[in-house]
Amino acid sequence: MTVRRERDSMGELELPGDALYGANSARAQRNFPISELRFSRPLIRALGLIKQQAAVVNCELGLLDERLARAIEQAAQEVIDGELDSAFIVDVFQTGSGTSTNMNANEVISNRAIQLLGGEIGSRTPVHPNDHVNMGQSSNDVIPTAMQMSAALCLKNDLVPALATLESSLRAKAKEFWPIVKTGRTHLQDATPIRLGQEFLGWAGQVQRAQDRLRLSIAELSEVALGGTAVGTGINTHPDFSRNVLDRISNLVGLRFTETDNHFQAQSNLDTMVATSGALRGTALALYTVANNIRVLSCGPRAGIGELALPAVQPGSSIMPGKVNPVILESLMMVCGQVVGNDASTAFAGGQGSILELNVMMPLAAHNVLESISLLKRAARNTATQCIDDIQATARGPELVEHGLMMATALAPRIGYDAAASIAKEALSSNRTIREVARERTELDEAELTRLLNPESMTGPMPE
Repeated sequence: MTVRRERDSMGELELPGDALYGANSARAQRNFPISELRFSRPLIRALGLIKQQAAVVNCELGLLDERLARAIEQAAQEVIDGELDSAFIVDVFQTGSGTSTNMNANEVISNRAIQLLGGEIGSRTPVHPNDHVNMGQSSNDVIPTAMQMSAALCLKNDLVPALATLESSLRAKAKEFWPIVKTGRTHLQDATPIRLGQEFLGWAGQVQRAQDRLRLSIAELSEVALGGTAVGTGINTHPDFSRNVLDRISNLVGLRFTETDNHFQAQSNLDTMVATSGALRGTALALYTVANNIRVLSCGPRAGIGELALPAVQPGSSIMPGKVNPVILESLMMVCGQVVGNDASTAFAGGQGSILELNVMMPLAAHNVLESISLLKRAARNTATQCIDDIQATARGPELVEHGLMMATALAPRIGYDAAASIAKEALSSNRTIREVARERTELDEAELTRLLNPESMTGPMPE
């Protein structure tokens, strides 16, 4: 392998001869041999977009030579397209501002631009990573901007559509199962009748409202720190730089990004990422609830509730032939657990990492939020297509309705709460139905009992 020697502000360093990253990135790689985790594609893409449009705007403002700007623009496009991902070598657990990753991007784009111009990589000429690629920027405004930009785009383009798919599947089942009346349950005890479709409608509503909360997060994420440079004062940047860069990026990605009206708050904390993580946690808990409810209703098939039959997607046991487990739901529930853990870590980063003008746990929050979005997106789609779409209702739910003790609730307006409670207790102790006991203990005739104890009429408000 050929090697080259490259100098930065701290001295000389030996690198692989064909490496597009430079000395700063190599130092970071050696300083942080912590994990195998690297920033995901969405954040690298966001960095590419920022660097690309920064070069274009700096050229338009007369600050950057057009020839250099065009080379930077082309090199950054290769970053945007994922062609240079292997050159992004810095661990997630690095300098708390993300400076190492910002410099990694600067060096990769600089060296690739040098190549395009026929120069020698590592020479820092004619395209310098700091002077040209990083012109008008600081890690302290670029990294939080890239974090929020990538999270907002992933929410808009990936997670919200995936949740919409899951919601659609649940609503379709709600419509299909609407005629099925079954026993409701509260506290895991029998309650008044409910339509199976109403249960699915409730779960669809949870998923719908999760999307609404995530859309609020997108709006908040779209106000970014670019233009504040080191500490929020905007030193070394043109006053039109940030607005022009963000306008151009907004037109490219189809989502409006704007410069914050208070750079000092935008760079000193992770409040927006913490709030977004909280919305993701809420989404995860909603999906966990849905998955757990379906798992409980499908438990059996003979010794449990068994009101739902899940699609059999794989053998469930290495020892018990014929056993089928709710593995798709279990997968979703584990994803939810991971998201809750990511949220705790992000909250810690937000609360413990803010020191004066800068939060120094930005990479951790960025990794957590983007991982949570990616996991939830994939799990939601997988649950919709491999589980919800093929769920079947069994006859078990309707069969149990007549034996439900809480059918006595329908008698309470006519005979009083205490009398109805007494009938329910006797029905339980004698293993009879509410109808059978009510025949003996009330003066209600058969027609009236049939009207009052009609389970379908008990699945909505009283008629006017």
